Amino acid sequence: MRYSAFIFILIIIHSLFANAQKVYDFQLKNPNGKTERFSDYTGEKFTVIDFWATWCKPCVNSIPKLVELSEKYDKEEVAFIGISVDSPRNISKVKPFTKSVGINYPILLDTKQEIMGELNVVAVPTLLIINSNKEIVYIHEGFAPGDEDVIEQEIKQLLTVYE
Repeated sequence: MRYSAFIFILIIIHSLFANAQKVYDFQLKNPNGKTERFSDYTGEKFTVIDFWATWCKPCVNSIPKLVELSEKYDKEEVAFIGISVDSPRNISKVKPFTKSVGINYPILLDTKQEIMGELNVVAVPTLLIINSNKEIVYIHEGFAPGDEDVIEQEIKQLLTVYE
């Protein structure tokens, strides 16, 4: 009985990840104007991408929690990347904003929201977790107090599944 339940769970996990959307090696500029590649910042095990904007209140509330998680899971080979979807008119606010909230991970700029669209992200904040095969394995939309615990539980669970 236990063995069949275990096999069933493995089949479910496999089927979920078999159809996972792949993330290609896109390029975006950083706040200093330098073009960067997604592959320059991917983690050994997982990469967390946070789509956000300076005008988005839930984004502003989520970022300090993500900074804490990025520090906590850096040793676990989990990389964090922030992607600002601020428009070209607001782009000048991104660099001072990242400093004011203490973002310690790379920031890229998707001013035309092209990557956002290609990854089917429809709202900010949206957080994606990508595995080492460049597949999206988790999506979290929005942010409310306590969501950082949900995200951390997902990171922990994924780390144990992929060990």
